[in-house]
Amino acid sequence: MKSPTFRPLMILACVAAVSVLAAGCSSSEGDAASSTTATTEKPVAPLAGPPEPSKVVTPAVEGPITTGAGKAVLGPPKFDLSTVGYTEEEFFISGNATSYTSAVPLSEDGEWSATPDASAPYTSRIVVRRPADKSDFDGTVVVEWLNVSGGLDADPDWTYTHTELIRSGSAWVGVSAQRVGIFGGGSALGSALALKNADSVRYEPLVHPGDDFSYDIFSQAGAAVWFDAQKVLGGFDPTTVLAAGESQSAFRLTTYINAVAPLADVFDGYLVHSRAAKGAPLATEPATPVEAPDPTLSRTDLQVPVLVFSSETDLVGDRLGYVRARQPNTDFFAGWEVPGTAHADAYSLGIGDSDDGSGEADAELFAAMSAPPSSVYFGIISCSSPINAGPHTYVVRSALSALRTWAITGVAPAAMPQLDLDSAQTNYVRNDSGIAEGGIRTPQVDVPIATLSGLGQEGQSFCGLFGTTVPFAGEQISAQYPDHQSFVTAWNSSLDASVKTGAILQADADQLRTVAANSAIAE
Repeated sequence: MKSPTFRPLMILACVAAVSVLAAGCSSSEGDAASSTTATTEKPVAPLAGPPEPSKVVTPAVEGPITTGAGKAVLGPPKFDLSTVGYTEEEFFISGNATSYTSAVPLSEDGEWSATPDASAPYTSRIVVRRPADKSDFDGTVVVEWLNVSGGLDADPDWTYTHTELIRSGSAWVGVSAQRVGIFGGGSALGSALALKNADSVRYEPLVHPGDDFSYDIFSQAGAAVWFDAQKVLGGFDPTTVLAAGESQSAFRLTTYINAVAPLADVFDGYLVHSRAAKGAPLATEPATPVEAPDPTLSRTDLQVPVLVFSSETDLVGDRLGYVRARQPNTDFFAGWEVPGTAHADAYSLGIGDSDDGSGEADAELFAAMSAPPSSVYFGIISCSSPINAGPHTYVVRSALSALRTWAITGVAPAAMPQLDLDSAQTNYVRNDSGIAEGGIRTPQVDVPIATLSGLGQEGQSFCGLFGTTVPFAGEQISAQYPDHQSFVTAWNSSLDASVKTGAILQADADQLRTVAANSAIAE
């Protein structure tokens, strides 16, 4: 691949990315990994591969789309994809979508028996980011359910994981599964950037019958990846297709997994990122809506892996409370819980926008632990305290890598420890530095230079989701690290342990070693 270079973020991208902030407020391969990930010895899942064509409808695919302003509306790529050997194209998908219902109330165990209900025509869009050169493609495609909590389509899982996707050679497909992303709703700022408002000419053909049909639209997008790869992937042949969704999209993926996946069987694995205690409604149109129970567990009989990734905010935070839906690991389910992380953070709210893999973003995120921001996107949102600058992005990249390996080889990742909760199950057991105990450990919490938390934030808008960072005072640093080399030695030792457990990928550890060595900590 070509050597990446930095490109400044356009103001439009900054504004569009604000939609990610709202994510938590809504209720309604060839190459298996870029680094070694700890795994169990027992192969448990079948190898990845295409679904039975009879189990899912393949939509008509039109594109690449070049009309209107000539560019896909999706808070555009925050750096020039061509500098890392990637390209972006947009397609329309269309057909008849099915909604689903259930004759009985949905059960907490997630083993639902949904049935097809109504049918309606639709035309939606997908955005494809993939290697420009077929020889760089690893066969994996990650299909993201775009997040619409801010009133427009946003791609938080691309932001958190794109560095791993690009260095592995995976393709990414963002799906406009829900009506709000096309027509707008909720946030006035977001609505201005919903597809039909942002480019009425380009998106004039789009038709969406409502979110009850979103589950089947997402299935059909996955089918297009498998069965119309000539168009969608430029002729590349997919071998593994994974589904991903963060926050509000994770709520919907939770319901998709329990209700629709047994019927459609499109995806080889699921990254359910920052979900809440319950899933999204299965249906809202009937006289009696079909609501997901609280809690909603993930069914474990799909024979494909489901990995639920949780930050501190997700487990006990307001309006989320995933702790109520915690469940044991099984042959097809894994839960990852990460101390020192927030639902959204300094990386996902700005730093990650321009992360081209060169290491500049790693240095910026490290520096943010000592000088964290209290506002994001040029002050559009200001919080009462400095926001979280934790290791969320690094661990979710490893989670994606582990899921990919699990789907391809059938070997599950090694079980990860849970965060330690207090007796009321509403907060964390914390050490003398105020850092949560238990969970997936990283140098950011075990060789700390700040107290990182997913809780304790106040302020306007969605600040409650952004966690906090309290930098250590100079005397705290001196007490723990007599000199710079002692800090670097401890940091690198912790990195080695994180790589061994699968918490951090080797490629990221290499960058983090350089960052620590170049820092001024304890000098």
